[in-house]
Amino acid sequence: MKHGFVKVAAVTPDIRVADVAYNTEQICRKIDETTESGAKIVVFPELCVTGYTCGDLFTQELLLKKAREALHAIKEHTKGKDGLIFVGVPLAVQGELYNVAAALNDGKILGLTTKSFLPNYGEFYEMRQFCAGPEAAEEILFDGELLPFGPKLLFVEKELDSLIVSAEICEDVWSAVPPSIEAAREGAVIIVNCSASDETIGKEAYRNSLISGQSARLICGYVYANAGEGESTTDLVFGGHNLIAENGVVLEEGKRFENSVIYSEIDIQRMNSERRRNTTFQAAKAHRLKRIPFSVRAEETELTRRFFSRPFVPEGEKEKAKRCEEILTIQAMGLKKRLAHTKSESAVVGISGGLDSTLALLVTAKAFDGLGLDRNKITAVTMPCFGTTDRTYQNACKMSVRLGAKLQEVPIGDAVLQHFKDIGHQAGNHDVTYENAQARERTQVLMDIANQTGGLVIGTGDMSELALGWATYNGDHMSMYGVNASVPKTLVRHLVHYYADTCGDVLLKEVLYDVLDTPVSPELLPPKDGEIAQKTEDLVGPYELHDFYLYYMLRFGYTPEKIYRIAKLAFSGEYEDEVIYKWLGTFYRRFFSQQFKRSCLPDGPKVGTVALSPRGDWRMPSDACAAAWIEELEQIK
Repeated sequence: MKHGFVKVAAVTPDIRVADVAYNTEQICRKIDETTESGAKIVVFPELCVTGYTCGDLFTQELLLKKAREALHAIKEHTKGKDGLIFVGVPLAVQGELYNVAAALNDGKILGLTTKSFLPNYGEFYEMRQFCAGPEAAEEILFDGELLPFGPKLLFVEKELDSLIVSAEICEDVWSAVPPSIEAAREGAVIIVNCSASDETIGKEAYRNSLISGQSARLICGYVYANAGEGESTTDLVFGGHNLIAENGVVLEEGKRFENSVIYSEIDIQRMNSERRRNTTFQAAKAHRLKRIPFSVRAEETELTRRFFSRPFVPEGEKEKAKRCEEILTIQAMGLKKRLAHTKSESAVVGISGGLDSTLALLVTAKAFDGLGLDRNKITAVTMPCFGTTDRTYQNACKMSVRLGAKLQEVPIGDAVLQHFKDIGHQAGNHDVTYENAQARERTQVLMDIANQTGGLVIGTGDMSELALGWATYNGDHMSMYGVNASVPKTLVRHLVHYYADTCGDVLLKEVLYDVLDTPVSPELLPPKDGEIAQKTEDLVGPYELHDFYLYYMLRFGYTPEKIYRIAKLAFSGEYEDEVIYKWLGTFYRRFFSQQFKRSCLPDGPKVGTVALSPRGDWRMPSDACAAAWIEELEQIK
C-alpha cells in the first residue's frame, strides 16, 4: 500500500441457484485467487452464497440454514488470508430476513451491512422476501457473537487509519440518498457494492455513469461487483458487469456476459488530498457511524493501472477536438471581455514564429471576431534580433498576413547593442544579460506600440514556462493580459494543430504545421548555420515530463517519490529512469526558486483544474524552501 495505492478486486464467481455448497466452493476459490494476487479489498456480488434469483426459496428454512453455515465456512477459509472480503448472503435475524453484505477478515466476521433500499418495481420484488435494514447500525447476537449489524458500517485499517471502507448493496446506490454519502462524509475512501443488476438495453452505460458519478461526487474509490452467469434466466439475464472507479474515472471494467475478476489500484492518498482541497466536501463534524477495525499487511502494491503520460491532453481524437475548441473559446472570451472593458482600440502581439506567440495570435483573432472588430486592428509585431532564424521570421510574417492582422517589423539589434554600451556589457559575452536584454527590449517595444495604438499587449507565455520560471522577469514575463497563462506546453501544441486542421485556409494550415515542426526556442543566441542554436528542452528538459510533474504535484499533492514512481510507468519505453529522475530534480529546484515571477503575473483566463494564478489557484511564498522535496528525491537513489 506504498504511496496510498490499495489493490482491489471485484469478483463474479460461477454459481448455481440454491446450490450453496457449490457456491461456497467457488467463492473460496476466488478468495484464494484474489488474495494471492495481492488484492486487499475483495468484493463479491449480492446474495452470491445462494444466488440472487432464488425467489420464494428464500422462505425455505433449509436454504437459510445452509447460507448461515456457508458464511461460517467462508469465514474460516479467510483465516490467514490477507484481505477484507465482502460476500453477499441472506441472513435470518430475530425473525426477519435481511439482504446482507458480510465483511470478513482473517477468520472473523467483522460486521453485517444490511441493504437499506429494497426495490419492489418492474422485475424486482425483494419486499416479498426481505426486510430493509435498520436506520442505524446496532449490535446483534449472531451465533453466540456480538456483531455490528446495519447500514453504513465503517471498516478502518488498524495501522493505516486513512484506509476506511464502507459497503452498500445494489439498489442502495440507485436511490436518491445512497448510504455511501454519509459513510464518505465520515471518512470512507473506498465504497464497495455487492450487486445483482440485470441486463437490459442501455443499462450498461447508465450503470457505468452511475458508479463513476458516485465516485466523483464522494471523491472516493468505488468497487462494484455484479452477479453474472449462473443466476436464473427464468425472466432475467445477469452480465457480471463489474466496475472499479476512482473520483469519476473508471479504472477497470469487466466484460459483460463473462464471469470474471477485475483488479485495479485505488489511490487513497489522492482521494484524501482531493477532499482536503475541496471545501465543498463537508466532512461530518460528529462521528455517528460504527467503526470496526481490520488488518491487512502493509506492502508495496504492484501497479497495473494506467497513468497517462500527457495528463493535460485528452485521449481520443473526438474528445481532444472538443477540448481544444472549448479552451480556445475560454481564452478568446476572457480576452474579449478585457478588450471591451478597457475600450481598447487594438491588440498588440509579439510574434516570434514559435508555438506560444502563434496561439496568442490565434486567440486574439478569435476574440476580435467575437467583438465584431476588424482583425486589421491587431498589430502583430516581429522583432528580429541576434537569434532570429529565417524560418521563424518567415512563419511569423506569413501567419500574421493570413490572419488579417497588421504586420509591423521592428528590428531591435541596434537598440540592444546601444543598451550594452550604456551598461558596459560586451556584445560578445553571450550570458544571461545578453539574452534577457533582448527579451526586455521586445517587451518595451510592445508596450510602447500598445500606447500608440490605444491597445493592450497580449501575453504569450504558457503555464509550463511559468512553472519553471522560463521567462525573463519584466520581459516576456509581462503583458496586459496573458491568454496562455494556464495552458501547459503539451496542450499548446494540440491547440495550434486543431486550429490548423479546422481553419479552412490551406496556406495558413501549411504555416501552422511548420510552426509545429519548429524546435521550441527563445532564439536569444545566434543561429548556427542558419538553424536554431538554442533549444529550450535541451536546457530545462522535455516539457512532457515537466507537465506530468506539474499536474501530479499541484493537482493531487503527490510526493517526489510517488511522482517518480508513476512517471517511470507512464513514460516506460519513452524515457530512461535516469532521465526522468534528472529532470524531476530540475523541476523542483526551478519551481521553488522561480515563484517570485508567478507572484506578480498579469491577469489571464483559467482553462483547467491546474493553474498558477497568484490570485486564486496557487498562493505560495516566493521564498519557500524546497529542501524537504529535494531531500526525498535524493533518498530515492
